[in-house]
Amino acid sequence: FLPLCVCFSLFPSVVGSQEKHAVVQWFSRITELPLNKRKLLRREVSPQEIFLDKAPGYGTDINVETIIKNVKVIPLAPEEVVPVRSKGKQIFFVKESWDGKCFKPLSPGLLSELKEAEKKKRNIQMEIESRHSASKSSLSKERHSQRVANGINTPGARKKLQLNSMYTAILYLIQKMVSNINTSNTMQNLLLVFEDFDFSLQPEPRTPKTPRNATPRIPIRNQATEKPANVLEEARLRLHVSTIPGSLPCREEEFQDIYNFVESKLIDGTGGCMYISGVPGTGKTATVHEVIRCLQQAAENDELPSFQFIEINGMKLTDPHQAYVQILQLLTGQKVTATHAAELLAKLFSTPGPKRKTTVLIVDELDLLWTRKQDVMYNLFDWPTQRQAKLIILAIANTMDLPERIMMNRVASRLGLTRMSFQPYTYKQLQQIISSRLNHIKAFEEDAIQLVSRKVAALSGDARRCLDICRRSTEICEFSSQKSASGLVSMAHVMKAIDEMFSSPYINSIRNASLHEQMFLKAIIAEFRRSGLEEATVQQIYHQHVALCRIEGLQIPTVSEIIAICSRLGACRFLLVESNNKYLHVRVRLNISQDDVMYALKQE
Repeated sequence: FLPLCVCFSLFPSVVGSQEKHAVVQWFSRITELPLNKRKLLRREVSPQEIFLDKAPGYGTDINVETIIKNVKVIPLAPEEVVPVRSKGKQIFFVKESWDGKCFKPLSPGLLSELKEAEKKKRNIQMEIESRHSASKSSLSKERHSQRVANGINTPGARKKLQLNSMYTAILYLIQKMVSNINTSNTMQNLLLVFEDFDFSLQPEPRTPKTPRNATPRIPIRNQATEKPANVLEEARLRLHVSTIPGSLPCREEEFQDIYNFVESKLIDGTGGCMYISGVPGTGKTATVHEVIRCLQQAAENDELPSFQFIEINGMKLTDPHQAYVQILQLLTGQKVTATHAAELLAKLFSTPGPKRKTTVLIVDELDLLWTRKQDVMYNLFDWPTQRQAKLIILAIANTMDLPERIMMNRVASRLGLTRMSFQPYTYKQLQQIISSRLNHIKAFEEDAIQLVSRKVAALSGDARRCLDICRRSTEICEFSSQKSASGLVSMAHVMKAIDEMFSSPYINSIRNASLHEQMFLKAIIAEFRRSGLEEATVQQIYHQHVALCRIEGLQIPTVSEIIAICSRLGACRFLLVESNNKYLHVRVRLNISQDDVMYALKQE
């Protein structure tokens, strides 16, 4: 919204000149006043109520041609109530004034002046409209002379009829603004009097060259989705990995430790870093998100200081240095290069800011932010130690001793990391997780739940893998021709799901691979566990391969044979191999999970 005013009188700018000026009184809406001053009213304000603005700094002498629209302003006594706005009319009511510091009721003298101005409005409005008509004619002549000088064809009469007079007036006002800027030392004559101007006016629609509805639209669903048809379908929905449970069983101690760590930092207004490690599927990310949700709820209830929460995931970054870009964009909205972002973040976290909120940053998949210079991880661990940073980082990774692997011990100890380790789930914990998800829905036999829990716990303790097997078991049970007598998921259904899960084409191919190809996959996993990273060079893997061959009493392959083995596994898409000519320094990653590789090789 732009300012409103009441016009008291008109006068020529120069004696004998056709250009006229107006003496006006400005008004302000409640939304135009400072937030901390609105509370002084101590009452609700109608959208149609305005305030007579006596704040210094406004010019009361404006050009008549800058007045575009006419509205009605009705003065009210302080005890009167602002009536409901009439439809189709733009009417405003004023009962108080604003001087930049406080609100005051209108004096009797001001009330009478406003009422007199309202009576004179008819004559003033006619003069303003006559000035606009003269402006339009002079503007058309000016445009015509410009077109002739520039050799531009004038549009025909039909085209002229399509022009909107309001747009013409606006174009003229813009030209007047530019000329006023060049010829005047004041900006007061640039103030315009707008009131809810409708910019949605558009020219009449023409016949489109292509049909309007060339692409068919999907019909909108008129009714809600149906409820699960049976118990097995409802169990599948509850066992889905993306379903957020009401509580996280078996992680109560870890939840409390993380919550107490962040809570203490928020209360003290300090920063810190907690390193959270554990194998995949042990509930690290889910527990941290639950902690943040509870902290946000406490902050909303004024039980804790408010904080800013942001999150990045190393899996979603194309390059580790993009972490700087994403963090800066989430904090400030700026998007710059990685180098510039690192400089701005370093300056931000080293500069004191008394009004700065504490920032809680989750860095998931920290393993993937590893670089040769290790600068990204070092900065993430170092920023929270700055006194002015007010930064709390919760770093989540799969390797327990990653900080020591990427930095010297004395540097790691100086950073003072708080550590939290998530152990793999036991079979009893997996049973409890499944039961809590089902929530008294009788879809599985007790032996079936125990079987899948023991199988997964013996392999990796991955809760996500356990849930996937249970969901597949419900599908097998529902569409099986030979159902159990109870109609529930039985041990036979679970065994079939496990066989499917661990008998994929990848696993069968690993089992049928050559001896040295299997040994190469074992060497990759050994190197990943040694370095704590899920990426290695062929040279590093070759050293592990040689060591395994000596243990097994096998002939050690040559470097050329190792390169050939790596190429074959990459062609089968078991590995992701870097495409360059670095020879032994080519980087390699697994394209399948380590659990699948270990399961396939364990059967041999």
